[in-house]
Amino acid sequence: MTKADIVNEISKSTGIEKVAVQKTVEAFMEVVKDSLVKEKNVYLRGFGSFIVKKRAKKTARNISKNTTIIIPEHFIPAFKPSKSFVNKVKTHVKK
Repeated sequence: MTKADIVNEISKSTGIEKVAVQKTVEAFMEVVKDSLVKEKNVYLRGFGSFIVKKRAKKTARNISKNTTIIIPEHFIPAFKPSKSFVNKVKTHVKK
């Protein structure tokens, strides 16, 4: 599902114009990104959390050049779904 698909679904279910929904979705994404840049996690009860994870420094190998690379410590964004989110997916997704 793409951002356009999400906008279409929200517009259909709420009756709000697509332009307004698109601005809202984009504003939400900007708020989440800005919060994570400021190292503030975003918690959405019943949905999940957008968090910043710290990756430790590690040594990696470039096999094609046969060299060792040091990857410095860095931070990455992550999403952790809530228990109710996980349970709903577990019970409704069929293989």
